[in-house]
Amino acid sequence: MPRKFFQRFLPSPQTIKDNKTLKIFGEWLHEPNLWHLNRRSVAGAFAVGLFCAWMPVPFQMVLAAGAAIWIRTNLPLSLVLVWITNPFTIPPMFYFAYLVGTWIIGEPPEDFSFELTFDWLLNELSASWKPFLVGCFTMASICSVIGYFAIDGFWRYSVLNRRSTKAHLKK
Repeated sequence: MPRKFFQRFLPSPQTIKDNKTLKIFGEWLHEPNLWHLNRRSVAGAFAVGLFCAWMPVPFQMVLAAGAAIWIRTNLPLSLVLVWITNPFTIPPMFYFAYLVGTWIIGEPPEDFSFELTFDWLLNELSASWKPFLVGCFTMASICSVIGYFAIDGFWRYSVLNRRSTKAHLKK
């Protein structure tokens, strides 16, 4: 059940191997373990993808691909999960990370008015980079741990439920 569910949404191995930005990984993309859908690889992919989604860097997919290859988790799922951060979700997610960072550091959050300019971004980040990065790292860590254990638990429950259903049907 979980394997079929995830297979519906994942890109094919060939699609990922043909991606221009991921070609830097070369032959590592041909590792068969990166394409398996099992409890360990899917739970690990959730941890990698959710962690990288909270990183405020460009090319999060390359970061997620490198981590998935290094940890040997499901590569397509790691890449798909990075897209939790998209143009619609980035502002609320990163503002929440900033608030978490101010709470952890003990600084009061600063009031600001948003402007879509590069100067505004540089000025605001120079004043609030520390709580922002602390919040991003904290949220990345929390979400990746929760994602790992939630998927691992869901997979175990699904397998045990299927086994008990089959056992009842045999009686």
